[in-house]
Amino acid sequence: MAHDFMPGLAGVPAATSSISDVDGQRGVLEYRGIRVEELCAQSSYLETAYLLLFGRLPTSTEFQRWTTDVTRHRRIKFRIVDLLKCLPEQGHPMDALQAAVAALGMFYPGREVEVAENNYWSAVRLVAKLPTIVAAWARLRHGDDYLPPRDDLGFSENFLYMLTETVPQPLWSEVFDDCMILHAEHTMNASTFAGLVTASTLADPYTVVASSIGALKGPLHGGANEEVVQMLNEIGSPDRATVYVEDKLRAKQRLMGFGHRIYKVKDPRATVLQGLCRRLFAECGSAPLYTTAVQVEQVASGLLGGKGIYPNVDFYSGIIYDKMGIGPDLFTPIFAMARVAGWLAHWLEQLRENKLFRPDQLYSGEHNRPYVPIDQRAVV
Repeated sequence: MAHDFMPGLAGVPAATSSISDVDGQRGVLEYRGIRVEELCAQSSYLETAYLLLFGRLPTSTEFQRWTTDVTRHRRIKFRIVDLLKCLPEQGHPMDALQAAVAALGMFYPGREVEVAENNYWSAVRLVAKLPTIVAAWARLRHGDDYLPPRDDLGFSENFLYMLTETVPQPLWSEVFDDCMILHAEHTMNASTFAGLVTASTLADPYTVVASSIGALKGPLHGGANEEVVQMLNEIGSPDRATVYVEDKLRAKQRLMGFGHRIYKVKDPRATVLQGLCRRLFAECGSAPLYTTAVQVEQVASGLLGGKGIYPNVDFYSGIIYDKMGIGPDLFTPIFAMARVAGWLAHWLEQLRENKLFRPDQLYSGEHNRPYVPIDQRAVV
Protein backbone atom coordinates (compact mmCIF):
# COMPACT_ATOMS: atom_id res chain seq x y z
CA MET A 1 0.00 0.00 0.00
CA ALA A 2 1.48 3.37 -1.03
CA HIS A 3 1.96 6.09 1.56
CA ASP A 4 2.71 9.80 1.40
CA PHE A 5 5.62 10.49 3.71
CA MET A 6 5.17 13.64 5.81
CA PRO A 7 8.23 14.23 8.04
CA GLY A 8 7.12 15.03 11.58
CA LEU A 9 3.51 14.37 10.49
CA ALA A 10 3.42 18.02 9.39
CA GLY A 11 -0.10 18.98 8.35
CA VAL A 12 -1.48 15.47 8.95
CA PRO A 13 -4.67 15.55 11.08
CA ALA A 14 -4.24 13.15 14.00
CA ALA A 15 -7.56 13.78 15.74
CA THR A 16 -10.80 15.71 15.62
CA SER A 17 -11.34 18.09 18.52
CA SER A 18 -13.82 20.66 19.81
CA ILE A 19 -11.44 22.07 22.42
CA SER A 20 -9.69 24.93 20.64
CA ASP A 21 -9.28 26.42 17.19
CA VAL A 22 -6.79 28.74 15.52
CA ASP A 23 -7.25 30.95 12.47
CA GLY A 24 -3.68 31.80 11.58
CA GLN A 25 -4.59 34.21 8.79
CA ARG A 26 -6.80 36.41 10.99
CA GLY A 27 -4.95 35.87 14.27
CA VAL A 28 -7.84 34.26 16.15
CA LEU A 29 -7.56 31.73 19.00
CA GLU A 30 -10.72 30.29 20.55
CA TYR A 31 -11.27 27.97 23.49
CA ARG A 32 -14.53 26.05 23.02
CA GLY A 33 -15.62 28.80 20.62
CA ILE A 34 -14.81 31.73 22.95
CA ARG A 35 -12.03 34.07 21.89
CA VAL A 36 -9.07 34.06 24.23
CA GLU A 37 -9.13 37.87 24.52
CA GLU A 38 -12.65 37.67 25.95
CA LEU A 39 -11.62 35.02 28.46
CA CYS A 40 -8.71 37.18 29.65
CA ALA A 41 -11.02 40.16 30.03
CA GLN A 42 -13.84 38.38 31.85
CA SER A 43 -12.79 34.94 33.08
CA SER A 44 -10.18 33.44 35.39
CA TYR A 45 -7.72 30.61 34.88
CA LEU A 46 -9.74 28.16 36.97
CA GLU A 47 -12.95 28.99 35.12
CA THR A 48 -11.15 28.69 31.78
CA ALA A 49 -9.71 25.33 32.87
CA TYR A 50 -13.24 24.14 33.64
CA LEU A 51 -14.39 25.32 30.20
CA LEU A 52 -11.59 23.40 28.50
CA LEU A 53 -12.04 20.24 30.56
CA PHE A 54 -15.82 19.97 30.56
CA GLY A 55 -16.87 21.78 27.41
CA ARG A 56 -18.81 24.72 28.84
CA LEU A 57 -18.61 27.55 31.34
CA PRO A 58 -19.67 26.40 34.81
CA THR A 59 -22.73 27.55 36.70
CA SER A 60 -22.13 29.40 39.96
CA THR A 61 -22.63 26.19 41.95
CA GLU A 62 -20.36 24.16 39.67
CA PHE A 63 -17.64 26.78 39.78
CA GLN A 64 -17.80 27.01 43.55
CA ARG A 65 -17.40 23.25 43.83
CA TRP A 66 -14.57 23.19 41.26
CA THR A 67 -12.70 26.03 42.99
CA THR A 68 -13.15 24.41 46.40
CA ASP A 69 -11.95 21.03 45.14
CA VAL A 70 -8.85 22.50 43.49
CA THR A 71 -8.07 24.61 46.57
CA ARG A 72 -8.33 21.61 48.91
CA HIS A 73 -6.02 19.48 46.78
CA ARG A 74 -3.11 21.91 46.35
CA ARG A 75 -1.00 20.24 49.01
CA ILE A 76 1.52 17.58 48.06
CA LYS A 77 2.55 14.49 50.02
CA PHE A 78 5.64 14.86 52.18
CA ARG A 79 7.21 12.03 50.19
CA ILE A 80 6.89 14.13 47.02
CA VAL A 81 8.69 16.92 48.86
CA ASP A 82 11.32 14.40 49.95
CA LEU A 83 11.67 13.27 46.33
CA LEU A 84 12.33 16.86 45.26
CA LYS A 85 14.91 17.24 48.03
CA CYS A 86 16.79 14.23 46.65
CA LEU A 87 17.15 15.68 43.15
CA PRO A 88 20.34 17.53 42.12
CA GLU A 89 20.09 21.20 43.03
CA GLN A 90 21.48 22.20 39.64
CA GLY A 91 18.83 20.18 37.79
CA HIS A 92 16.41 21.96 35.51
CA PRO A 93 12.95 22.62 36.99
CA MET A 94 11.31 20.81 34.07
CA ASP A 95 13.12 17.61 35.02
CA ALA A 96 12.00 17.99 38.62
CA LEU A 97 8.42 18.68 37.52
CA GLN A 98 8.29 15.64 35.26
CA ALA A 99 9.69 13.37 37.96
CA ALA A 100 7.24 14.63 40.58
CA VAL A 101 4.21 14.40 38.28
CA ALA A 102 5.11 10.84 37.31
CA ALA A 103 5.41 10.01 41.01
CA LEU A 104 1.97 11.46 41.78
CA GLY A 105 0.41 8.50 39.98
CA MET A 106 1.81 6.19 42.66
CA PHE A 107 -0.10 8.06 45.38
CA TYR A 108 -3.49 8.57 43.76
CA PRO A 109 -5.90 6.27 41.90
CA GLY A 110 -5.94 7.05 38.21
CA ARG A 111 -5.62 3.82 36.28
CA GLU A 112 -9.36 3.19 35.92
CA VAL A 113 -9.76 5.79 33.20
CA GLU A 114 -13.20 4.46 32.26
CA VAL A 115 -14.56 5.79 35.57
CA ALA A 116 -15.65 9.42 35.17
CA GLU A 117 -15.46 10.17 38.91
CA ASN A 118 -11.82 9.02 39.04
CA ASN A 119 -11.01 11.17 36.03
CA TYR A 120 -12.56 14.24 37.63
CA TRP A 121 -10.42 13.89 40.73
CA SER A 122 -7.32 13.22 38.65
CA ALA A 123 -7.94 16.48 36.80
CA VAL A 124 -8.50 18.32 40.08
CA ARG A 125 -5.25 17.02 41.55
CA LEU A 126 -3.12 17.79 38.52
CA VAL A 127 -4.46 21.31 38.07
CA ALA A 128 -4.07 21.91 41.81
CA LYS A 129 -0.68 20.33 42.47
CA LEU A 130 1.50 21.39 39.54
CA PRO A 131 1.89 24.97 40.85
CA THR A 132 2.77 23.61 44.28
CA ILE A 133 5.44 21.34 42.81
CA VAL A 134 6.96 24.15 40.71
CA ALA A 135 7.06 26.55 43.66
CA ALA A 136 8.39 23.87 46.03
CA TRP A 137 11.28 23.00 43.73
CA ALA A 138 12.08 26.68 43.14
CA ARG A 139 12.58 27.12 46.89
CA LEU A 140 14.08 23.76 47.86
CA ARG A 141 16.89 23.93 45.31
CA HIS A 142 18.08 27.16 46.95
CA GLY A 143 17.95 25.68 50.44
CA ASP A 144 14.68 27.34 51.46
CA ASP A 145 11.77 25.52 53.08
CA TYR A 146 8.80 24.40 51.01
CA LEU A 147 5.84 26.73 51.61
CA PRO A 148 2.48 24.94 51.89
CA PRO A 149 -0.37 26.55 49.94
CA ARG A 150 -2.83 28.86 51.64
CA ASP A 151 -6.53 28.11 51.25
CA ASP A 152 -7.46 31.78 51.65
CA LEU A 153 -5.57 32.80 48.49
CA GLY A 154 -6.75 32.51 44.90
CA PHE A 155 -5.09 30.24 42.34
CA SER A 156 -2.50 32.62 40.88
CA GLU A 157 -2.16 34.62 44.08
CA ASN A 158 -1.31 31.43 45.95
CA PHE A 159 1.35 30.36 43.45
CA LEU A 160 3.14 33.71 43.66
CA TYR A 161 2.93 33.51 47.45
CA MET A 162 4.43 29.99 47.55
CA LEU A 163 7.23 31.20 45.30
CA THR A 164 8.15 34.37 47.23
CA GLU A 165 6.63 33.97 50.73
CA THR A 166 4.87 37.30 50.10
CA VAL A 167 1.23 37.83 49.16
CA PRO A 168 1.42 39.64 45.81
CA GLN A 169 -0.35 42.87 45.03
CA PRO A 170 -3.69 42.28 43.25
CA LEU A 171 -2.48 43.50 39.84
CA TRP A 172 0.32 40.93 39.80
CA SER A 173 -2.14 38.12 40.50
CA GLU A 174 -4.52 39.39 37.80
CA VAL A 175 -1.76 39.68 35.19
CA PHE A 176 -0.31 36.27 36.08
CA ASP A 177 -3.78 34.69 35.88
CA ASP A 178 -4.25 36.11 32.38
CA CYS A 179 -0.87 34.67 31.39
CA MET A 180 -2.11 31.28 32.59
CA ILE A 181 -5.25 31.61 30.46
CA LEU A 182 -3.20 32.47 27.37
CA HIS A 183 -0.99 29.39 27.82
CA ALA A 184 -3.77 26.96 28.75
CA GLU A 185 -4.38 25.42 25.32
CA HIS A 186 -3.32 25.63 21.67
CA THR A 187 -4.70 22.81 19.48
CA MET A 188 -2.47 19.95 18.34
CA ASN A 189 1.17 20.61 19.18
CA ALA A 190 4.09 18.39 20.12
CA SER A 191 3.32 18.11 23.85
CA THR A 192 -0.41 17.61 23.30
CA PHE A 193 0.29 14.93 20.69
CA ALA A 194 2.78 13.19 23.00
CA GLY A 195 0.12 13.12 25.70
CA LEU A 196 -2.48 11.76 23.30
CA VAL A 197 -0.19 8.94 22.18
CA THR A 198 0.29 7.95 25.81
CA ALA A 199 -3.42 8.41 26.56
CA SER A 200 -4.36 6.12 23.68
CA THR A 201 -2.69 3.24 25.52
CA LEU A 202 -5.14 3.92 28.42
CA ALA A 203 -2.28 4.93 30.69
CA ASP A 204 -3.19 6.89 33.81
CA PRO A 205 -3.45 10.69 33.51
CA TYR A 206 -0.32 11.34 35.60
CA THR A 207 1.70 9.40 33.04
CA VAL A 208 -0.08 11.25 30.24
CA VAL A 209 0.87 14.64 31.71
CA ALA A 210 4.43 13.47 32.44
CA SER A 211 4.72 12.52 28.75
CA SER A 212 3.51 15.95 27.70
CA ILE A 213 5.99 17.62 30.05
CA GLY A 214 8.75 15.52 28.49
CA ALA A 215 7.87 16.82 25.03
CA LEU A 216 7.65 20.40 26.29
CA LYS A 217 11.18 20.12 27.71
CA GLY A 218 12.67 20.02 24.22
CA PRO A 219 14.06 23.35 22.92
CA LEU A 220 12.05 23.11 19.68
CA HIS A 221 8.80 23.30 21.67
CA GLY A 222 9.27 24.99 25.06
CA GLY A 223 11.68 27.52 26.47
CA ALA A 224 11.58 30.22 23.79
CA ASN A 225 10.53 32.90 26.28
CA GLU A 226 13.70 32.15 28.25
CA GLU A 227 15.71 32.81 25.11
CA VAL A 228 13.77 36.02 24.39
CA VAL A 229 14.80 37.45 27.77
CA GLN A 230 18.41 36.41 27.09
CA MET A 231 18.23 38.08 23.68
CA LEU A 232 16.82 41.33 25.08
CA ASN A 233 19.50 41.41 27.78
CA GLU A 234 22.11 40.85 25.08
CA ILE A 235 20.74 43.76 23.02
CA GLY A 236 20.84 45.94 26.12
CA SER A 237 18.97 49.03 24.99
CA PRO A 238 16.43 50.13 22.32
CA ASP A 239 19.02 52.05 20.30
CA ARG A 240 20.89 48.79 19.58
CA ALA A 241 17.80 46.93 18.34
CA THR A 242 18.15 47.81 14.65
CA VAL A 243 21.76 46.68 14.37
CA TYR A 244 21.07 43.49 16.32
CA VAL A 245 18.06 42.47 14.24
CA GLU A 246 19.76 43.28 10.94
CA ASP A 247 22.87 41.32 11.95
CA LYS A 248 20.75 38.31 12.96
CA LEU A 249 18.83 38.30 9.69
CA ARG A 250 21.96 38.84 7.62
CA ALA A 251 23.49 35.78 9.31
CA LYS A 252 20.23 33.87 8.62
CA GLN A 253 19.80 33.22 12.34
CA ARG A 254 16.49 32.87 14.11
CA LEU A 255 15.05 35.87 15.94
CA MET A 256 13.66 34.49 19.19
CA GLY A 257 9.98 35.13 19.87
CA PHE A 258 9.14 35.71 16.21
CA GLY A 259 7.28 33.49 13.81
CA HIS A 260 4.77 30.69 14.27
CA ARG A 261 3.89 27.64 12.23
CA ILE A 262 0.21 28.65 12.15
CA TYR A 263 -0.02 32.43 12.63
CA LYS A 264 0.80 34.62 9.63
CA VAL A 265 -0.11 37.77 11.56
CA LYS A 266 0.75 38.80 15.12
CA ASP A 267 -0.13 36.06 17.58
CA PRO A 268 -3.28 37.21 19.42
CA ARG A 269 -1.71 36.02 22.67
CA ALA A 270 1.26 38.32 22.05
CA THR A 271 -1.15 41.23 21.61
CA VAL A 272 -2.85 40.49 24.93
CA LEU A 273 0.50 39.98 26.66
CA GLN A 274 1.76 43.32 25.39
CA GLY A 275 -1.34 44.94 26.89
CA LEU A 276 -0.59 43.16 30.18
CA CYS A 277 2.94 44.55 30.06
CA ARG A 278 1.54 48.06 29.73
CA ARG A 279 -0.80 47.52 32.72
CA LEU A 280 1.96 46.05 34.85
CA PHE A 281 4.57 48.68 34.04
CA ALA A 282 2.14 51.59 34.35
CA GLU A 283 1.67 50.70 38.02
CA CYS A 284 5.03 49.17 38.89
CA GLY A 285 7.38 51.20 36.71
CA SER A 286 8.64 50.37 33.25
CA ALA A 287 11.28 47.76 32.54
CA PRO A 288 14.26 48.16 30.19
CA LEU A 289 13.48 44.77 28.68
CA TYR A 290 10.05 45.98 27.59
CA THR A 291 11.23 49.20 25.94
CA THR A 292 13.87 47.20 24.10
CA ALA A 293 11.28 44.60 23.09
CA VAL A 294 8.96 47.24 21.61
CA GLN A 295 11.79 48.55 19.45
CA VAL A 296 12.80 45.04 18.39
CA GLU A 297 9.21 44.32 17.34
CA GLN A 298 9.03 47.53 15.33
CA VAL A 299 12.29 46.83 13.49
CA ALA A 300 11.66 43.11 12.96
CA SER A 301 8.05 43.52 11.83
CA GLY A 302 9.18 46.00 9.21
CA LEU A 303 11.75 43.55 7.89
CA LEU A 304 9.84 40.27 8.34
CA GLY A 305 6.17 41.22 8.25
CA GLY A 306 5.99 40.68 4.51
CA LYS A 307 6.89 37.04 5.15
CA GLY A 308 4.16 36.63 7.76
CA ILE A 309 6.63 36.62 10.65
CA TYR A 310 5.47 38.53 13.72
CA PRO A 311 5.80 38.22 17.53
CA ASN A 312 4.44 35.02 19.03
CA VAL A 313 3.29 34.17 22.55
CA ASP A 314 6.85 33.85 23.83
CA PHE A 315 7.95 37.37 22.94
CA TYR A 316 6.32 39.26 25.82
CA SER A 317 5.49 36.58 28.42
CA GLY A 318 9.04 36.26 29.76
CA ILE A 319 9.24 40.04 30.23
CA ILE A 320 6.25 39.89 32.58
CA TYR A 321 7.71 37.02 34.61
CA ASP A 322 11.08 38.76 34.76
CA LYS A 323 9.42 41.90 36.16
CA MET A 324 7.84 39.72 38.86
CA GLY A 325 11.27 38.41 39.82
CA ILE A 326 10.70 34.93 38.43
CA GLY A 327 13.87 33.27 37.11
CA PRO A 328 14.04 32.32 33.40
CA ASP A 329 14.32 28.57 34.02
CA LEU A 330 10.86 28.66 35.65
CA PHE A 331 9.18 30.09 32.55
CA THR A 332 8.59 26.70 30.90
CA PRO A 333 7.36 25.00 34.11
CA ILE A 334 4.86 27.86 34.46
CA PHE A 335 3.77 27.16 30.87
CA ALA A 336 3.22 23.52 31.90
CA MET A 337 1.20 24.62 34.95
CA ALA A 338 -1.17 26.42 32.60
CA ARG A 339 -1.16 23.92 29.74
CA VAL A 340 -2.08 20.99 31.99
CA ALA A 341 -5.72 22.07 31.55
CA GLY A 342 -5.41 21.70 27.78
CA TRP A 343 -3.51 18.43 28.00
CA LEU A 344 -6.16 16.97 30.29
CA ALA A 345 -8.98 18.25 28.09
CA HIS A 346 -7.47 16.36 25.13
CA TRP A 347 -6.98 13.30 27.35
CA LEU A 348 -10.67 13.27 28.30
CA GLU A 349 -11.68 13.81 24.67
CA GLN A 350 -9.40 10.97 23.55
CA LEU A 351 -11.02 8.57 25.99
CA ARG A 352 -14.50 9.03 24.50
CA GLU A 353 -13.66 7.18 21.28
CA ASN A 354 -10.21 5.89 22.01
CA LYS A 355 -8.09 4.33 19.31
CA LEU A 356 -4.48 3.33 19.91
CA PHE A 357 -2.04 5.56 18.06
CA ARG A 358 -0.02 3.22 15.87
CA PRO A 359 1.49 5.12 12.92
CA ASP A 360 3.24 3.30 10.10
CA GLN A 361 6.75 3.82 8.77
CA LEU A 362 8.52 3.63 5.44
CA TYR A 363 11.50 1.28 5.64
CA SER A 364 14.66 2.66 4.00
CA GLY A 365 17.15 -0.05 4.96
CA GLU A 366 18.65 -3.09 3.22
CA HIS A 367 17.20 -6.58 2.71
CA ASN A 368 18.73 -10.09 2.67
CA ARG A 369 22.00 -9.11 4.38
CA PRO A 370 24.08 -12.12 5.42
CA TYR A 371 25.22 -12.58 9.00
CA VAL A 372 29.02 -12.17 9.19
CA PRO A 373 30.87 -14.02 11.99
CA ILE A 374 32.66 -11.65 14.35
CA ASP A 375 36.17 -12.77 13.38
CA GLN A 376 35.42 -11.96 9.71
CA ARG A 377 34.04 -8.48 10.15
CA ALA A 378 35.99 -5.62 8.67
CA VAL A 379 37.12 -2.77 10.89
CA VAL A 380 35.20 0.37 10.01
